[in-house]
Amino acid sequence: ANRVLNDLQTNTRSTFDKSWMHTPDALAKHYIPYNAKFLGNTEVDQPKGTEIVKEAVRKLKFQRHIKKSEGQKTQKVELQISIYGVKILDPKTKDVQYNCQLHRISFCADDKTDKRIFTFICKDSESNKHLCYVFDSEKCAEEVTLTIGQAFDLAYKKFLESGGKDVETRKQIGTLQKRIQELETENSGLKKQLWELEEQLMIAPVPPAGSISLKPPMSTDVFDMVPFSAVTPLVPIPASNGTPPPPTTTSPPDMSKDLFGAEPFDPFTCGQADFPADIQSRLDEMQEGFKMGLTLEATVFSLEPLGGRC
Repeated sequence: ANRVLNDLQTNTRSTFDKSWMHTPDALAKHYIPYNAKFLGNTEVDQPKGTEIVKEAVRKLKFQRHIKKSEGQKTQKVELQISIYGVKILDPKTKDVQYNCQLHRISFCADDKTDKRIFTFICKDSESNKHLCYVFDSEKCAEEVTLTIGQAFDLAYKKFLESGGKDVETRKQIGTLQKRIQELETENSGLKKQLWELEEQLMIAPVPPAGSISLKPPMSTDVFDMVPFSAVTPLVPIPASNGTPPPPTTTSPPDMSKDLFGAEPFDPFTCGQADFPADIQSRLDEMQEGFKMGLTLEATVFSLEPLGGRC
């Protein structure tokens, strides 16, 4: 029987809701832990497919039997499933070995004859290769598979309901951070120019308010001429035809921009803007992963029952 979560319009069929194992809050505010034995992961060439995972399970089972014959035990792990992903941890140290984000998980399957083996395919965040993870879950394979499916379902709904605003907010935050860096650089340049002007003009201290400052008469040289100064006087120069210069006009401030010349930030408004490439690529990758959907299947991984415990 196939259970498919790739209906993009309704996100999930109503029959799935009857099969879910946990309350939404348990996966949204906490996580569901499972203990399992980790057979390992192996690269596959497709994000979905029963035959793809069957071959991966056969391969990892064979490697497991070789290690067992050499005296090596199968690694025990703890799975923590929530709307944020599937974490694979060391059960003693709680060190995270793998963190599989839900939008990167495209296929889950459990062995309908064994009830212990389950697997999922996840796209690696660094190499972008599809990796198949295989576990022995002590007769709760179907429950783990359904829990991952429910977590994906809830995460996708959250993405559709509030993800648009959250995504645009993150984009605008990235844009504002970039703008702040530009303003800081510009501010440093302006400070340097101001310091140079102060050095040139040797600005005298401003007299306190209410005091009367008498400007001393300008001294002249022996030829009754005003001494030459290399500094250009900061006074308006009359026009060549003798008419006074036109009055200085001040344009009204642009209310569509803030004090720093940036667009006002409104987390509830989604406008067009140029976003940093790294943020844009992450958002595109999330959208692509959720649109691909998650396929859940119950299948037979092996015609022979699993021989002995791992």
